Amino acid sequence: MNQQMNATAVPRTWKLGDLTVNRVGFGAMRLTGTAPFDRGVPRGREQSIGVLRRAVELGVNHIDTAAFYFSATRSANELINRALAPYPEGLVITTKVWPGRDPSGAWWWAAPEQLRGQVEENLRQLGRDHLDVVNLRVPPSRRAASIGEHFGALAELRDAGLIRHLGVSHVTSDQLAEARAIAPVVCVQNPYGVGAANESRALLRLCGELRIAFVPFFAIAGPGREAGPGPGDSETVCAVARAHGASLAQVRLAWTMQQGPHVLAIPGTSNPDHLAENVAAGSLRLSDEEMERLTSLRPADA
Repeated sequence: MNQQMNATAVPRTWKLGDLTVNRVGFGAMRLTGTAPFDRGVPRGREQSIGVLRRAVELGVNHIDTAAFYFSATRSANELINRALAPYPEGLVITTKVWPGRDPSGAWWWAAPEQLRGQVEENLRQLGRDHLDVVNLRVPPSRRAASIGEHFGALAELRDAGLIRHLGVSHVTSDQLAEARAIAPVVCVQNPYGVGAANESRALLRLCGELRIAFVPFFAIAGPGREAGPGPGDSETVCAVARAHGASLAQVRLAWTMQQGPHVLAIPGTSNPDHLAENVAAGSLRLSDEEMERLTSLRPADA
């Protein structure tokens, strides 16, 4: 990456409640080969532990995980605990509940009264006495339904001291409003990236107005492509990458983070070189003209 690197051009941090995080974080899912996003055999355990430790060395202090991020041989929470405990001061670990997986890997969705068990599972695996941030991950089948009963159950766990802050994931603007009427929401974690639909863009803007962190997942992959960018990427994205001597992933991350100072990134990788590239993308500045070209892409073109 060799052009328009300016680390001071935009704020580098944001607050999740009273917790200050650097805007480029780390997503732990790809350390495990978690189904249904399995990319084959996960990297060696020691390499995954090394990647986590290197992430912290590079300034990452926001790690996204979940108890259901596990494969036959790897657990994201176990790797995080092994790599980073005792946890450095200022490290924020965000997890999510409502989905769950039994020991054989089969998926299930928790009833409100089962959320405490999922929270306690994360506490045990991470070796902590409270969780920094817990996102309520809404099932695809509930996109138009109430989430109040489940979010209320998490609010009770926050009041009991098991959770410090609450967020929501895969929600609509109406569901965000419903949650905020029950308890403070510090972040929204939704799919978002180049080619995002108008509804997603509107929710991102709403979060900015409300001073709520917007934390996109699949920001590198593009719409509907969980495997990440590849040879079929838009020529527009490729042209911007060539102009900066940057990777396609760096351009996609930079575009996403330039949507607003409240936008955080949680790219995941088990590759140390990709980790360094992802962190460096936080300092890549795209021009107004480049931003407009990328913003004009529709889902089918991105």
